[in-house]
Amino acid sequence: MPGSRPPGVSAGGLRVVPLGGLGDIGRNMTVFEHEGRLLLVDCGVLFPEEHQPGVDLVLPDFSWIRDRLDDVEALVLTHGHEDHVGATPYLLRERPDIPLVGSRLTLALLEPKLREHRLRQSVQHVVAEGDTISFGPFELELVAVNHSIPDALAVAIRTTAGLVLHTGDFKMDQLPLDGRLTDLRAFARLGEEGVDLFLTDSTNAETPGFTTAETSITPVLDQVFQQAQGRLVVACFASHVHRVQQVLDAAVAHGRKVGYVGRSMVRNMAIARDLGYLRVPEGVVVEAKELAGLPPERQVLVSTGSQGEPMSALSRMAQGTHQLVQVGEEDTVVLASSLIPGNETAVYRVINGLAGLGARVVHQGNALVHVSGHASAGELLYCYNIVRPRAVMPVHGEVRHLRANAELVRRAGVPDVVVAGDGVVVDLVDGRVDVVGRVPCEYVYVDGSSVGQVTEADLKDRRILGEEGFLSVVVVVDLARAAVLAEPEVHARGNALQHVDLGDVRAEVVAALTGALADGTTDVQQLQQVLRRTLGRWVSRTHRRRPMIVPVVVVA
Repeated sequence: MPGSRPPGVSAGGLRVVPLGGLGDIGRNMTVFEHEGRLLLVDCGVLFPEEHQPGVDLVLPDFSWIRDRLDDVEALVLTHGHEDHVGATPYLLRERPDIPLVGSRLTLALLEPKLREHRLRQSVQHVVAEGDTISFGPFELELVAVNHSIPDALAVAIRTTAGLVLHTGDFKMDQLPLDGRLTDLRAFARLGEEGVDLFLTDSTNAETPGFTTAETSITPVLDQVFQQAQGRLVVACFASHVHRVQQVLDAAVAHGRKVGYVGRSMVRNMAIARDLGYLRVPEGVVVEAKELAGLPPERQVLVSTGSQGEPMSALSRMAQGTHQLVQVGEEDTVVLASSLIPGNETAVYRVINGLAGLGARVVHQGNALVHVSGHASAGELLYCYNIVRPRAVMPVHGEVRHLRANAELVRRAGVPDVVVAGDGVVVDLVDGRVDVVGRVPCEYVYVDGSSVGQVTEADLKDRRILGEEGFLSVVVVVDLARAAVLAEPEVHARGNALQHVDLGDVRAEVVAALTGALADGTTDVQQLQQVLRRTLGRWVSRTHRRRPMIVPVVVVA
């Protein structure tokens, strides 16, 4: 049954278990089990939303494989985006020598994260499209795919149970800036071999037609540069090498210098340049401090913060607190990125802040300054028609995306489609795909230096504290005399109650405690519950609020 723990894998069967990425845009990770061995594809993070206060990152749940890490043959990383590689250091902290398989750029972008976590034992296998490599019972073939980062790969996994093709993130841009097309010939060849299970990117399954080509942005950026009278700030993902290349080319054409702002932007563009993925014209890139000394009409800043991250360079510019850049009249800010679901409020807060400082803000809502890195419905249908898989399992997307993709699969006439969620166990046995159970798969929160220690209950308490504040009450009682010895101390913080006369509630607290003591209640925890209920009823009745209540009973 889908809700029960799964049985053991059938002899000769292949088990597929997503541990993240099905229901969210992030924390992508899939486990393949065959002949008692495990293969992992991707290990990414999810960035927290506003209802997760204090959380830095959300990880996949490793608990199901934690006792079997010695069975892991390899971790295949399809590309270098955070939602596919960002949790890798946390996995390697549990077993540092898991072999890593990825393209040259993917592993290069991961390397600083490994150093930051002091992981120096990692075993890395650099692969490229067309390569085949085997780990235990898994034979992998890497296939070139086009995405919003160079060097992205799909992976075909051959086992005695059948052939699985995992697209990773991909689209079918026919005019890619780097000339690297999605290898549809390889997809067709694998289809002729017989793909038993096709795992496909669902992010744009609701979007009809084909995703707009990256080259469409070039004339728009050129026009923005031509019209800009003052400083130009372009915010994009720190991994979007193609977008930065377009900015560099436009800067050369319009006689401007470029400076990178944001640690990850500086680091990633240096890696991309050194490996030859970013072509930097001589003299166009300068240090941000040097750029600040030039006239505004000659400046271009390429910045992080396109998703409204509170501590990012762009957010600090919007607040007027950036140490080098003071955005003002005649400046132009370009948000050259998509709007990730859940970040809308933060992004529009930044846009309003910049507009309030007098800047012209160009974003996806008013100009073609970004195109998606994911295949739209027409591209997905095209792939189903050339691969002709026996079954499809939509991956990478929110529930609505997965279901929209499943509908495309049905329209394409594919025999079987499995709409799964995180933790759902899918078995491929004798050419048939079935859901056989579920494994534990919770959100794992990184909060400062702690990993997995913060729970949903903790986050609920934080939300209450943030929205309603708290009330504390301290009462000293004499259990032998069944009496309250002194007037209760009641304190409020984070709400209007701190400015209210709390005399009435003190009287109610004394009456409630005295009654409980008279009835023979001597357990301190029970007396604290009396305090909590009494305060809660009073606050709800008089102020229509529900703050966190911290009761303390001191026995004299």
